[in-house]
Amino acid sequence: MSAVEPFPPASPPHTRARLRVELVLVLAITVGQSALYAVLSLVRRLLDPLPLSEQTAKLNTPFDAAAAWDILYRLLDVLFDLALVGLVLYLLWEPGRSALRRLGLDFSRFGGDALRGLALVAAIGVPGLALYAAGRALGVTVAVEASPAGLDWWTVPLLVLSALRAGLIEEVIVIGYLGDRLSRLGWGSWRIIVAAALLRGAYHAYQGFGAIVGNIAMGLVFGWCYRRWGRLMPLVVAHTVIDMIAFVGYPLAAAAFPDLF
Repeated sequence: MSAVEPFPPASPPHTRARLRVELVLVLAITVGQSALYAVLSLVRRLLDPLPLSEQTAKLNTPFDAAAAWDILYRLLDVLFDLALVGLVLYLLWEPGRSALRRLGLDFSRFGGDALRGLALVAAIGVPGLALYAAGRALGVTVAVEASPAGLDWWTVPLLVLSALRAGLIEEVIVIGYLGDRLSRLGWGSWRIIVAAALLRGAYHAYQGFGAIVGNIAMGLVFGWCYRRWGRLMPLVVAHTVIDMIAFVGYPLAAAAFPDLF
């Protein structure tokens, strides 16, 4: 048995219809929408005569050539995405019970949460890179450009914000919110963990089959950790750091050591 069980008990049958409608609406405007577009993107890539190994997925592309407008648009993009996280937290809020504390998304144990998050970075990040390399070698994963090759001084903090945005959206919605609502609908903890992992794999489908497998594995590990620890903060820390390395660390290393990259 786990030390902590973060999933609440099932709700009475007469309240479950409302929860189902809410769940569908939330997924339709967040990660469910992303999953649908990602799967369609993969289908389109497979129909393209160009092999997957020769295709590219670009992330964090500039919104505008002018720096000032690009900064403004990127900040607004992050702000509106974080508003979706706020909406989900609002839906999870209960009178007298803070959703942040209930999900373990507070700073009451940040030292331990940070250490656990960094341990997850080592456990997920290194195998993830190996899986990406294997997928590229096998021709089942597209080349992912996580950020523009040349980083300006002002793009670095924006990329860090994008990494934090991804960590909050995915872990709060896919692990925290989805876990709460499916548990209230009577789902068991492992059924929830597997479903959330499959969803995580689906909205990364645009990157190819290697990314699907890797993100499903990541989802299973993160879901088990949440069930064990009862806290989202380590997962948000881990996800943010992994994306920071991909968005900022790799381009900086490639610029500093071009012969190695």
